Amino acid sequence: MIALAVLFALLGAASNAVGTVFQRKAAARIPQGGGLRLILQLARQPAWLVGIAGVAGAALFQALALLNGPLSLVQPLFILELPFALMFAVPLLHRRLPRAGWWAVAGVVAGLGLVLVAADPSGAEVAAPMSRWIPVLILCLSAVAVAVAVSRPSRPPLFRAAVLGSASAISNALTAALLKSSMGTLESEGFVAFLSVWQTYGFVVTGIGAVLLLENALQAGPLAASQPALTIGDATVSLFLGVFLFDETVRSGWWLLPELAGAGLVLWGVLRLTRVVPQVGELAR
Repeated sequence: MIALAVLFALLGAASNAVGTVFQRKAAARIPQGGGLRLILQLARQPAWLVGIAGVAGAALFQALALLNGPLSLVQPLFILELPFALMFAVPLLHRRLPRAGWWAVAGVVAGLGLVLVAADPSGAEVAAPMSRWIPVLILCLSAVAVAVAVSRPSRPPLFRAAVLGSASAISNALTAALLKSSMGTLESEGFVAFLSVWQTYGFVVTGIGAVLLLENALQAGPLAASQPALTIGDATVSLFLGVFLFDETVRSGWWLLPELAGAGLVLWGVLRLTRVVPQVGELAR
């Protein structure tokens, strides 16, 4: 089951990376504009259709990964979407990634591997009682609301980007938790029950909110502020949600040392990528 979860999570990260890169390639061929006309123009681009298929495939792979493994394992693996996107974009968009960028990619991959090996996330629960959901929803939604409230346009761009990136990370983690719960219902009780539980509609709402928050974070200020908040925040909140909601376990004690070292390496790699690759924010969306 864990092996399947890892496989599906990696496929999801790669599929989402393909989707975003191909969508960017298609958008680059269309004059600037918006609304329905833009969508109709993009729909005639084969690259855009491939991109949409990639995003849809990523959602399916994420659901399968969450069904087969703990939230605290699956969500951190989606950090690899960023290096995957860069590796796909370099040949497709005819860009060159400098040596420092490849070192940063290696840092993200090595750091993530160190964190997951040291933490050894485990747990097979897919349902949580409302007594756990209520405090989670209150805390997560309150944190997002506060982030939106304090990120007024008058605030410094660096602050706004970091705060909105953190809000998007919380929304992403909550979306994954809701998706995991609803997929458990689908597996055990069938499609009708899947449509009848509130978590199914909850992950749609929070997922849309996460995307909107990310778009605002990227527009608010430097990528060096929003991307680390998003990358580390999603993995960290997912870990806590997995432990609290689904009784997942991670190793503690002296294992915290390599876990923190790995997290630091991931953070270094992400920060480095945001500086050496100006287009990384568009590819990571």
